Amino acid sequence: MIPTLLGIMVLNFVIVQAAPGGPVEQMIAKIQGLSTNSTDRFSSSGGGELAGTVDKMQQAGKATPAQSKYRGAQGVDPELIKDLEKQFGFDKPASERLWMMISSYASFDFGQSFYRDRSVLDLIIDKLPVSISLGLWTTLLVYLISIPLGIKKAVSDGSKFDVWSSMVIIIGYAIPSFLFAVLLIVLFAGGSFWDVFPLRGLVSENWGEMSWPNKIIDYFWHIALPIFAMVISGFAVLTMLTKNSFMDEIGKQYVITARAKGASEKKVLYGHVFRNAMLIIIAGFPSAFLGILFTSSLLIELIFSLDGLGLLGFESVVSRDYPIMFATLYISTLLGLVVALIGDLMYVLVDPRIDFESRNV
Repeated sequence: MIPTLLGIMVLNFVIVQAAPGGPVEQMIAKIQGLSTNSTDRFSSSGGGELAGTVDKMQQAGKATPAQSKYRGAQGVDPELIKDLEKQFGFDKPASERLWMMISSYASFDFGQSFYRDRSVLDLIIDKLPVSISLGLWTTLLVYLISIPLGIKKAVSDGSKFDVWSSMVIIIGYAIPSFLFAVLLIVLFAGGSFWDVFPLRGLVSENWGEMSWPNKIIDYFWHIALPIFAMVISGFAVLTMLTKNSFMDEIGKQYVITARAKGASEKKVLYGHVFRNAMLIIIAGFPSAFLGILFTSSLLIELIFSLDGLGLLGFESVVSRDYPIMFATLYISTLLGLVVALIGDLMYVLVDPRIDFESRNV
């Protein structure tokens, strides 16, 4: 796990260093009057020390012509560029910056955001409730729906239930989650029909003043629509995977032998087939959970005005806020490795015959 984590961080660090449009170039664009939305928000929010540098650079204007390694830096005072490099940390060699980042990340010290005047760890902690809520409940519901439904479809393959449920699955697979989210808003969130569910936020503004039962109700009232939108588009693939896995196992010789010995269908299905068929389902759990947690929820967060890790990571990429970019990458990678380890342990729980230590690789 440790070499994998280090390899991913080093590779992405190298890629980011080679990518154009970094924070120094964005601030140079501010001087040239070609500011992006991210630098506009930065300068208007105060920006602390960096805001002062922007003002200083804007006052200097094009005082001294200069040849620079940065795109669009012609005519900008080299001393001001050096000052900006120092404040962003680009005055040090890349190898030194990489070592500082890795050593700091080992203790979960992610530094300060370039543009938000807050520590990256505080920002991530603030966004975690939204992402965990979407990822946890969506994954839980998808598995609770898909596995029983897939088993039922495998047992009743070719029946009317299998046919009409397959039609529902195809529709769910064909409609992207963000389009279904828009439909839910139109129907149930004050669009053209009913105004039943709230349109934004994880909880109400007076949530802190509510009693615990009301807090729980308010919380699920707010996340009902976004989770429903994600579940509808997420359960289709897992349901068909479950069905195909069970059908493949049901046709094997050991199942025929168990039936010939007089074992009941329930015993055959859950005593023999279930463990073998569930291995492939467990294998897909880590990627499914992390995909929902960090990527799939981005458009849902935008549509329902939920400020989570997906939106934070997207904005950090657009604004080249490197501390947030690498921190979210580090956390998502670390979580992915830990969840993969949990998946391996679940293999052994489902099928004790699996023994990783005894394999000769």
